[in-house]
Amino acid sequence: MGYSTMAPDVWDASLESDPDSMLSTDQCIVRHEHYFIKGLIEIPVAGSKEPFSWGVWVSLSRENFGRALDVWETPGRESEKPYFGWLTTELGLYSPRTTNLKTNAHTRPIGRRPLIELEPTDHPLAVEQRNGITLDRVREIAEAVQHAEDGR
Repeated sequence: MGYSTMAPDVWDASLESDPDSMLSTDQCIVRHEHYFIKGLIEIPVAGSKEPFSWGVWVSLSRENFGRALDVWETPGRESEKPYFGWLTTELGLYSPRTTNLKTNAHTRPIGRRPLIELEPTDHPLAVEQRNGITLDRVREIAEAVQHAEDGR
């Protein structure tokens, strides 16, 4: 139950031919200057064992990105300390903007995307991550996402 984005907001199709840039399903590099990983903001849903999740991109420092890659396929990687980053996915359903919210990316076992923990602020997305949402809110999100996709 959730939605995902294909690339960080700063990615542009023109970067596909740039030898210093790359985009995979889990990592992104832009001009060897900006480094990103994909993770999940998980939000508890009242009455459900399954959380709602936003598949988002987080920018990391060069050092943290390098470390994340070093342990990407290493058993036990979930014992890594969280990596600080900035949310680089704009989720248009929220106001104020979600871009540049402070995050911690928690590495999980191989095969699972990192858990993205938002800084505990009063931003509506951070509040939802802390307090959870109802099934009605999940339906509201689904309708808004569908409406946005239909409007393209």
